This record gives sequence, C-alpha cells and structure tokens, in this order.
Amino acid sequence: MEINRRAFIDAGGAPFVLVFPWTAESVDRVDSYREIMVNYFRDLGASAVDFAEYSDSSEEIAGKVDRSDLVYLPGGLTRVLVQRMRDKNVDSLLRKYDRVIVGRSAGALALGKECILTVNRGNPVTMITAGIRLVDFSVKVHYHSSRDSELKELSKEGRIYGIPERSALVYDNGALSCIGDVYLFKDGEKTSAI
Repeated sequence: MEINRRAFIDAGGAPFVLVFPWTAESVDRVDSYREIMVNYFRDLGASAVDFAEYSDSSEEIAGKVDRSDLVYLPGGLTRVLVQRMRDKNVDSLLRKYDRVIVGRSAGALALGKECILTVNRGNPVTMITAGIRLVDFSVKVHYHSSRDSELKELSKEGRIYGIPERSALVYDNGALSCIGDVYLFKDGEKTSAI
C-alpha cells in the first residue's frame, strides 16, 4: 500500500486511475476483481477509476489514457499483457505518456526491455521474453536470492533490478530511487541498487 500511496502523491493526490486488466486469458476471471480494485483505489483517494477494455477501439483507449493521471498495470500473465498492449498499440501510447505508471508484478515486468519470468512447475525455470521497452533495463519481481546465479549470468547482457516483495523501483525521467531493498545485477555482479 505504501508504494501505491507514493504513486498517488506523485500523480497529484487524487488521481484519475486507468487500469489495464489485460493480464488474464479469460475476461471472466478479471471481472471478479474490478470491484475490489475500484474500492481499493477509491480508499487510497482516487477521484475516479476506469478500465481500458480490450474490446475498446484504439481511439477509445487513447482517450482514456489521455484523461488519466495514473495508469495501473496489474499482476497476472506477463506474456498476455505484453501481447495485448502491442496488439492495441498501448506500448506506443505509454511511451508518450508523461504521468505516473504503476506496474505490479506482470505489469512491472512488461515495462522493461525484457521480461524475466520464473516458471514454477516443480522445478523453477527462468524464461526471457521481450517487454514493451519503456525503460532500458529489466526487473525480476518477487525477487529471492535463490535466483542470484541466474540473474548474475543474465546481467552480462544488460541491467536487471531484483525487487523483493514489499519493495519497488521508482523510475522518474531517468532517475531511480527505491522503496525497500532493491538489488542491481550488472556485468555479472550483484550490488544494492541505490
């Protein structure tokens, strides 16, 4: 909640929040969370909460993005979110967006250069897919030190920020700050991010 409170302050205190609930393969699954999200954001002080529907036209989505003060990309299936954002040209819209974007879990992964996913099917496997490249680095959400050796190896190709639960990386026009502990993996080494 601390992370979203800070985002609300950065977005003017009582922002118009636009949620992209595009992270589930089934729309029915997302519908049950809408009321919860609306209530949560209203409790934080949102002036309004709207949803970008996948069925909306590109023009309707662009209008909603233009009216919003804060775009929220929730958790779920990263590959589904990234593909849908590309299909609807939302990646281009967000590159021009000059207000606050909050990515939670899959939403945070999608914003990066690449998405670093750990699939847990008995034996965890790390997979890499392309993100929408709003920033020139990647993040590993739900970070745990048990993935350090993989992240060190992957960081030989580019910067990766390991973000544990209840932590966040804040990117503001190239300047980075952290809420909680965040770790930087770069050139095969791990350090504290800031």
